[in-house]
Amino acid sequence: MDLTQERIVLTGGAGFLGKYLQHELKSRGVPAQSLLVPSIEKYDLTSQVAVVRMYEDMKPTVVIHLAAEVGGIGANRENPGRFFYANMAMGLHLIEQARIRGLKKFVQIGTICAYPKWTPVPFKEEDLWQGYPEETNAPYGVAKKALLVMLQAYRQQYGLNGIYLLPVNLYGPGDNFDLQTSHVIPALIRKFCTAVDEGWPKVVLWGTGSASREFLYVTDAARAVALATEKYDGPEPVNVGAGFEITIKELAEKIKDLTGFAGRIIWDATQPDGQPRRCLDTSRAKEFFGFEAQTPFDEGLCETIEWWKTHRDPPKLGCTAASQEAV
Repeated sequence: MDLTQERIVLTGGAGFLGKYLQHELKSRGVPAQSLLVPSIEKYDLTSQVAVVRMYEDMKPTVVIHLAAEVGGIGANRENPGRFFYANMAMGLHLIEQARIRGLKKFVQIGTICAYPKWTPVPFKEEDLWQGYPEETNAPYGVAKKALLVMLQAYRQQYGLNGIYLLPVNLYGPGDNFDLQTSHVIPALIRKFCTAVDEGWPKVVLWGTGSASREFLYVTDAARAVALATEKYDGPEPVNVGAGFEITIKELAEKIKDLTGFAGRIIWDATQPDGQPRRCLDTSRAKEFFGFEAQTPFDEGLCETIEWWKTHRDPPKLGCTAASQEAV
């Protein structure tokens, strides 16, 4: 698909990944006026009426659905019903209208949370249905996985060209650093930077640190989505990751050193670890659309830390950061 000739709607295009994807698509020659970003203020994508109006106003030929209501462990535990409804409703209405309007392509961004809790490592796409997701984020993961089934069914019955990508945890400059809703890397960076600023002797982190995660730098993720949109047209889901894993304990020690925190780390084992392990088999992405991650992990971490130090609000002595890790 020659994306320079299409009208592309990016739901969530003003978000973390969306901003980088806009830049990636522009670098590939897509005109700025052909990239359309529906704002949440104007288009509530959980509403069928608003989705219909969005399609009528923007007249896309391609939709890349990035928008999601999502957070870490704490946010998932507090909002299981909302996360299921919002993510299911957005995808449901957007895909149905794509079918009705004969869209050329629909790209659904899924979630690694859709995998079963005890998926063998490395995660292979064919393992998606071998069990139930980890309990704390199951409503979100199941809602997203249902959209894979919907796309496959719509391809079979109606010929809708819908593809489904499964990215791992993203990170990078411009990430969400809100301790109540962020994922683990920005949460750790913010806590350790605050600890350095305020001279804390220790930092309390959730869980045991034994769980592992895989992380993908946001510029790599944007390139993967652009490549898949251009080159992949199949029904099978595709993992998008960097192909490595690191334990949360190792990650915390690494970020502690990079931020210059000299105190102790205390693990609160009364809090959940989340899914025990996460690491993807990324061979399908390389085979189907030529994607491989390029950013070294330590380099990406340093750039993310420096961005936060530059863009955060001035530290306020005496403030206490929430002891929440969103992993």
